[in-house]
Amino acid sequence: MPVTIDWPEIALRLALTVLAGALLGLNRTERGMTAGLRTTLLVCLAASVSMIQVNLLLVTNGKTPESFSVLDLMRLPLGVLTGMGFIGAGAIIRQKGRVSGVTTAATLWLATALGLCFGGGQHGLGLAALGLGVIILWLLKRLEAGIPQERRGVLSLTVEQGGPTDEEIRSIIESGGG
Repeated sequence: MPVTIDWPEIALRLALTVLAGALLGLNRTERGMTAGLRTTLLVCLAASVSMIQVNLLLVTNGKTPESFSVLDLMRLPLGVLTGMGFIGAGAIIRQKGRVSGVTTAATLWLATALGLCFGGGQHGLGLAALGLGVIILWLLKRLEAGIPQERRGVLSLTVEQGGPTDEEIRSIIESGGG
């Protein structure tokens, strides 16, 4: 990777970023999630622009200790990734023993990592991760639907004197009707 980048390289990085954000975002929009196409695109783009900014600043890195400015450029992408972890955590909702938003949070985090890859010029790694992400979101969703899942619940009944016995209630529930 060259130390300095030119506008054609920046355009390629941004184009790959938009492709990645769009593919991930389409999946979330298709599933009716609030963090859909626009949100995922913006997250991916923000991460990419942050990494491009780091690449543009690389030429200022390595100044002598006497210089008034010493930069630790990797703090910017680290801060972006950490910040997205907090935003993703905010997408996770726990309500009445049910947790939702975990896949949306993970998708936003992946979009951030993809943006950092493409923004940093790691096209191969970004495309490989994008391909795996698309497989996980679209194809594994179908496979996952075919996997039997155990569901648990709590049923409370108040039975009056002379009502059905435990065995009769159990029989009605097991038969699936009433």
